[in-house]
Amino acid sequence: MQKLTLLLIFLVSISIDAQVIYEPFSSSKLGETRELKIQLPRNYNSEEKTEYPLIIVLDGDYLFEPFAGNLDYQAYWGEMPKCIVVGINQVASRDKDLFYDKEIYFPAHEGASFYEFIGMELIPYIESKYNVSKFRVIAGHDLSANFINYFLFKDDPLFRAFILFSPDLAPEMANRVQERLTTMTTDTFYYLASAENDVTDLKEKIVNHNTQLAALNNPKVHYRFDDFKDADHYSLVGLGIPKALNEIFALYKPINKQEYTDQVLTYQEGPFKYLEKKYDDIEFFYGFEKKLVENDIKAIAAAANKLDNLDALKDLSKLARQEYPESMISAYYTGMYYEKENNMKKALQYYQSGLLLKPSDFIDKDVLLDKIYSIKE
Repeated sequence: MQKLTLLLIFLVSISIDAQVIYEPFSSSKLGETRELKIQLPRNYNSEEKTEYPLIIVLDGDYLFEPFAGNLDYQAYWGEMPKCIVVGINQVASRDKDLFYDKEIYFPAHEGASFYEFIGMELIPYIESKYNVSKFRVIAGHDLSANFINYFLFKDDPLFRAFILFSPDLAPEMANRVQERLTTMTTDTFYYLASAENDVTDLKEKIVNHNTQLAALNNPKVHYRFDDFKDADHYSLVGLGIPKALNEIFALYKPINKQEYTDQVLTYQEGPFKYLEKKYDDIEFFYGFEKKLVENDIKAIAAAANKLDNLDALKDLSKLARQEYPESMISAYYTGMYYEKENNMKKALQYYQSGLLLKPSDFIDKDVLLDKIYSIKE
């Protein structure tokens, strides 16, 4: 437990560099003002066209900071996209916000107003003020985790990903969610978590819910369940946040060893075509373009060399020059192509020209000089 506390403190502290805004929001649907917490990505610039996924966090009075810290940390290392995180404080209004009718088990009265507040006021407001994409995630804990399920039942759901930590499920909710996910036609992520020492009454319902969802046979639904050992109703949140985010943004991650071995090297159309497909899929899934990262260039170059695929290396060198014209990356991979083609004169020219460009994470003057001396010798 002490290690978990230290991890949360660390994650919260690293988000200081991101822009956190605390502001009141006057809602006509609720007839009152709500406190919002909004974290913008590091170096956020409203004038740029970059769009960011939107993460809505219910119970923002205690869930916002651990989410914001995790998101900022993973985005810093390129493991997931930069996101805009919005937390809704509910410390004084939780029961009425999450109220549902005891006969039909759907939001009613203040609960219905809170539901409309999120979809009809909050999201349009954030979209009008910040550069957000249409890829939206919503998260909750306990009663608020149950509440976010109601957004599944719209014909065109507002959210593409749902994160439920130990939900206090309403009657019939498990059956309704199963039926809805069975017919879902849009790629949807659904993350569910409980713990070894979770609240007993909740745990039993959650385990049964998982049994139903595990039997789903819908390729459009991306489902994961975690049952954390040595954790309880509250500590499971700190363990579940990175698990959920990793699941949702798995496709976005840079190419790792397993992906390189299992997919890049075995892709029938070659490593460069795999790279194109990966980035096309990212844009299709998340609704925004990912800038080509050096790690992926390096992986594709290694695969092309290993497979003696000169065409892939040629296409990669063109892409490197296009994406990184002022970086040593462009010169290095173009030189690599000509070296592989056995045109040492051209290779030497590009390696030498790179000495005047900006170094990257993996390529500096020493790397280029090693190539130059190797060719001259």
